[in-house]
Amino acid sequence: MSTATKALEKAGLREGEPLLSVQDLKLHYPIRGGIFSRQVGSVRAVDGVSFEVFPGETLGIVGESGCGKSTTGRAIIRLEDPSAGAVVFGGRDLASLQSRALRKVRLDLQMVFQDPYSSLNPQKRVGDLLAEPLTAHGRVSRKEAGRKVVEMLERVGLSSQFRSRYPHELSGGQRQRVGIARALMLDPTLVVLDEPVSALDVSIQAQVLNLLKDLQRDLGLTYIFISHGLGAVKYISDRIAVMYLGKIMETATTAELFANPRHPYTEILLDAYPAPNPHLRDKERIVVQGDVPNAANPPSGCVFHTRCPFAREKCKTEVPQLEGGKHAFACHFPLEVGRPPASATGTTTEGGEA
Repeated sequence: MSTATKALEKAGLREGEPLLSVQDLKLHYPIRGGIFSRQVGSVRAVDGVSFEVFPGETLGIVGESGCGKSTTGRAIIRLEDPSAGAVVFGGRDLASLQSRALRKVRLDLQMVFQDPYSSLNPQKRVGDLLAEPLTAHGRVSRKEAGRKVVEMLERVGLSSQFRSRYPHELSGGQRQRVGIARALMLDPTLVVLDEPVSALDVSIQAQVLNLLKDLQRDLGLTYIFISHGLGAVKYISDRIAVMYLGKIMETATTAELFANPRHPYTEILLDAYPAPNPHLRDKERIVVQGDVPNAANPPSGCVFHTRCPFAREKCKTEVPQLEGGKHAFACHFPLEVGRPPASATGTTTEGGEA
């Protein structure tokens, strides 16, 4: 049975139905000032994000640090309360659920965090950390919880001896395996993976990525994989969403995105991806100018126009919409398919600015 079929049965959905639908999601943090601490502005960490995730697939979310990808993940599972928009999971809008109803949904929706050390209670042994979700939700007896802990440790490649260890006695890779095991203790349907391998050595990254793929195949899991590392995203993801300054710039299947990027920002990210042999590159890299704008005061029009070497007057005033079906992009003047950009020098192009 394929991963997608297992995931469909697990979620109770028909083929073609999304497991998760994010609709115009926004998360703005208020900026307060003055004697009375009035709101004088807001940081637009996530500003109108929409996408769907289907059973059994892995959606990668990639972008520079500070683009809002981790905040998006936290807003989806309601670790942060969205300012606007809808997060529909299992036919229910998570953004509108109160604490008791949300607690029930969390059985099917879990998260693995970037730093496994800070996400694990240093005063508890591994066995207690893994049993806690089961006992907190009243799913099984203490004896049954102990059996499930051993079973899950073995699934993630750790022996039963690790039950008695504390987090500080584990290596970084072992701690992340414990973090993954804890997220899977309640048999979730969707797992949000927030930079799960960025703090690990390269060899350990490969082991953890292979583990995640094996668990997805065996358990019928669906992933949202958040990372700034294109190598990891390319390896594990079926589709990729590229984020910049709180917005999605482009979405496509992994193969299509790497072969034919349409948004200049995507092309810049791919250019920054280390090549096995840089001397064999068939084109020059695009030179991007300036720094990432402040999310408290984003540019008008296309948020990327201040750094885009192909920007024109229209980009400064009109917000491009994410359009294009299976390969969607938010750009007024997308790159031509199958052709590298006309300019790789960062100079003015047809009336645009560097």
